[in-house]
Amino acid sequence: MSFKSRRLSKTFALAFLALGALSQARAEDLSAQQIVDGLKSPKTRSLSASRTAIPPLSAQDAAFVQRMRTTRSLSSADRDQMATIAQQRPSVDVEIYFDYNSAAVTPRAEPQLKNLGQALTSSDLAGAVVMLGGHTDAKGGDTYNQGLSERRAATVKNYLVENYHIPADTLISTGYGKGGLKNPGDPFAAENRRVQIVNMASSAQASK
Repeated sequence: MSFKSRRLSKTFALAFLALGALSQARAEDLSAQQIVDGLKSPKTRSLSASRTAIPPLSAQDAAFVQRMRTTRSLSSADRDQMATIAQQRPSVDVEIYFDYNSAAVTPRAEPQLKNLGQALTSSDLAGAVVMLGGHTDAKGGDTYNQGLSERRAATVKNYLVENYHIPADTLISTGYGKGGLKNPGDPFAAENRRVQIVNMASSAQASK
């Protein structure tokens, strides 16, 4: 086989591998129904087949969530408290793809964003107060990744408000930078670059 033929074969092989990786990534996208189910499911389940009810927020936590609905930029302490409350709330990890060093929505990200929009406007989640928590992988410094994660979460919020007319005060966007890696064994893995969607409370509960 000539050098030119070997090079051409290698090019085709790399192209097929790239196509396979893209197909796999798209296959892992969550459907609207999967997002709904994840945001309706409690963190713990009873030993029986039936699901346990999602526990209501304490009065203190409900007041905090209500305050965050009108807070434009969460402080470090706010983010920590939000994360603590979120640990006990229904959540799903949604991989929203962004270009390197960018917070702009890409065509590759739109199918997953559309599924998210459909889920959050379904009757099952009507009135839910949702946290959009941005995460990055471990590349880069803490300060840079914190800002990037916040911008990406804000981009997702703006997309949902503009395209699905979701009330802005029911979407709390914040960023966690490269803290809380989903795959700490591979800190640069793609699954670490995600937006965590958490059903914090119903709007009625958060307004008490």
